Amino acid sequence: MRSVLSLRSLFMQIVLMTLLGVLAGVFVPHASEHFKILSDIFLKLISMIVAPLVFCVIVQGMQGAGNIRTVGRLGAKALLYFEIMTSVALGFGLLAAVIVHPGTGLSLPPQESAQTTQVFHQQASSLKTGGVEAFILHLIPKNPMDAFAHNDVMQVLVFALIFGCALLLAGEQAAPVSRLIDGLSTVFFRVMGIIVRFAPLGVFGGISYTISHYGIGSIEPLLRFLFVYFLAVILFVFVILGGLLRCYCKINIITLLLYLREEMSIVLATTSSDAVLPQIMQKLIDMGVGRKTVGIVIPAGYSFNLDALSIYLGLSIVFLAQVAHVSLSWPQLLLVIGMALLTSKGAHGVPGVAIVILAATLSLVPDIPTVGLVLLVSVDWFVGIARAFGNIVGNCAAAVVVATWEKDINQTQVLATLSNVTTKTARTNNAPEILTRPIHDETAGE
Repeated sequence: MRSVLSLRSLFMQIVLMTLLGVLAGVFVPHASEHFKILSDIFLKLISMIVAPLVFCVIVQGMQGAGNIRTVGRLGAKALLYFEIMTSVALGFGLLAAVIVHPGTGLSLPPQESAQTTQVFHQQASSLKTGGVEAFILHLIPKNPMDAFAHNDVMQVLVFALIFGCALLLAGEQAAPVSRLIDGLSTVFFRVMGIIVRFAPLGVFGGISYTISHYGIGSIEPLLRFLFVYFLAVILFVFVILGGLLRCYCKINIITLLLYLREEMSIVLATTSSDAVLPQIMQKLIDMGVGRKTVGIVIPAGYSFNLDALSIYLGLSIVFLAQVAHVSLSWPQLLLVIGMALLTSKGAHGVPGVAIVILAATLSLVPDIPTVGLVLLVSVDWFVGIARAFGNIVGNCAAAVVVATWEKDINQTQVLATLSNVTTKTARTNNAPEILTRPIHDETAGE
């Protein structure tokens, strides 16, 4: 008998460990400082498997598309959608900050805290040096192994696209390689299933360390920023994405989120969308979204479609300007938007990704003291909750929209599946399939 935790029981354990983490951070702060290693181990395990998993998923998605023309059409539509939605999200964050003024009444931390941000500036310099040319050149790895060794998801993505095209062109001669990719995919998905079961320990370590290190009262001055950001992400998800899904795809986003409720709960608890990549893809396929669209759009969206991160960048720039009492002109804002759209691409998997990108973007506005980043570093874990949630919902919406655009969706099956989200089904209770089954399993519904 396979003793695998269901996603529902896993979620209950995460809730319990979250509460225990809060209590440990409050009552045994000195011991809790050392629990951070649990969170670090979990996140490193997730990071370890993402690159090979994305490679296999992309190649399988291209094989499912059948020919290079279909892959090119799907990719072009997905990239166009990604660019439009991340631009809208960035503008949404700017607008939220301009309307609410979350930085009013706050003060910058002492200048000696500037050393805290030095590491982020060093990482940020690699994002902005060279401009568009350097960005394009960075997409191509020195060699495939280098991309995997550095866990550069964008370079892995590019290599996977080239490799997938070559497999399609090779035809039957490449059949053994295709079977190898299928076998590796099965193994990697099962590895991810094993790693996800350690999520409760990672959550406990992250929560207890954050509470003990910063204290509950220490985040009080930033509660306004957190409130505005959470509100902006929620409004973007339910108004912008929800409106798009309702008008174009005839899908209610609330029902879609209920269908994905276990996966979304894990994302909220772990602040990592990587932890549910295989489950999200399989459930979208089971729902009726085309296999080839899911196989291409979802992994690509992890690098190119970071909606909640874009909201964060727009909001943070104006927030720090308000804290520093600096007025930004429209040309400066447009310059910031352009830099943020460039540097956010491929930022998935970079440690402290949001702060790194923010440091790179702030270099365009020298009037804003970069020491203000210390304010946001202290609450980045809390921000990560909404950021991970908004990013994964944005990618799920992207898959549905592109599939509808491509006519690669079974609308009848989608509506039937979503209409029964409140009933207990075999899939809900059969955790081994959800946690470990690869997307190429032929028993899944098309």
